[in-house]
Amino acid sequence: MATKCESNVRRMAGIVVLAGLLGGWFITSWIYLLTAFAGVNLLQSSFTNICPAESILSRLGLGC
Repeated sequence: MATKCESNVRRMAGIVVLAGLLGGWFITSWIYLLTAFAGVNLLQSSFTNICPAESILSRLGLGC
């Protein structure tokens, strides 16, 4: 079972990816870079175990 922190990080990643896809579709294709950034961030965090999203969520007091 995922912890609250893991669930919040996954939720944040999903929101960023979907926002990037919607923005790229409806606004400008440059916003697809947001989706690419999220993917690169997820990939690097799988290797380094350092997740900037956890830092952001902990500063906001959202369970990390």
